[in-house]
Amino acid sequence: MMKVALVLLFAAYASGCGTPTHKPSVSRVVNGEDARPYSWPWQISLQYFSGYKYHHTCGGTLLAPNWIMTAGHCIGPRTYRVVLGEYDLTKEESYEQIRSVEKIVVHPGWDDNCLSCGNDIALIKLSSPAELNDKVQPSCVPESEEIPSHHFPCYITGWGRIYSGGPIASKLQQALLPVIGHSICSTSNWWGSYVKPTMICAGGDIQSGCHGDSGGPLNCAGVDGRWYVQGVTSFVSAQGCNTIMKPTVFTRTSSFTKWISDTMLQY
Repeated sequence: MMKVALVLLFAAYASGCGTPTHKPSVSRVVNGEDARPYSWPWQISLQYFSGYKYHHTCGGTLLAPNWIMTAGHCIGPRTYRVVLGEYDLTKEESYEQIRSVEKIVVHPGWDDNCLSCGNDIALIKLSSPAELNDKVQPSCVPESEEIPSHHFPCYITGWGRIYSGGPIASKLQQALLPVIGHSICSTSNWWGSYVKPTMICAGGDIQSGCHGDSGGPLNCAGVDGRWYVQGVTSFVSAQGCNTIMKPTVFTRTSSFTKWISDTMLQY
C-alpha cells in the first residue's frame, strides 16, 4: 500500500517535473560559471532572518508546489523563508516568489555532531504553494535506490562561495561534477569511511561545491530527458572546497525516497 501511495504521490508531479522551459547551458559553485537565468527552476534560496533582514544560507530543491528538500545541517533555531524564482541575490527581478515556512521536518537520523554519519536531509513545507510557471518548476525525484554510474555527468547549482573563504556568488552558479563511484570515493586515499552508502560523491579537484551551496541539488539527466535531483549537497573537505580526491559529498536522494514520500503524505 505504501508503495502505491509513493508512486501516486510522485506521479502527480511527474508530468511537469525536471523539464525547464529555459534549457540549461550545460557546460562546466567553485570554478563554475553563471547559470542561464531560470534554467534550474527548482533551485531555491533558503534564507534566515537576522539584523532586520534575510540572508541566504543554503540552497534547496522544489519537489512539489508546497515542499522543499534541503540538508539537515542547514536547519537551526532561526526564522526562515524560501525564495523561489531567484537568480541574482543582489537584485529584485520581479520573478521571485517568497514563502514563509509552515513546517520543517529534519530526518530523525540526522546528528548535528556527526556530519559523516549521514541522514543529512530535511523537508520544508511552505505556508502556501508555489505558483508554477516558466521560472518555478519542480525537479523529478529518482526511484528508490537508483544510483548514477561512475563518471555520470551531473551538475551542482547554488550561490555558494566562489572559492574557499571567498564571497558567495550573486548570480546562480553551475558546475559539471561527474559522479565518483562509491567503491572509489570510499577508499582510504579519497574519503574513506566518511562516505556512507547513502551518500554520493561528485566532482573534486577544480570543480566542487562550496559553503553556501549546502542543501542544493545535484542535478542529473535521466534517460527520459528529465532532470532528477540525485543528491543534496552535504559537505566538502576542511582543506578547501576544491581539494584533489576530496569530491563534494551529497546525501543520495534515492536512499530517502520512501522517507520523503512518507513525510509529504503525513503532513
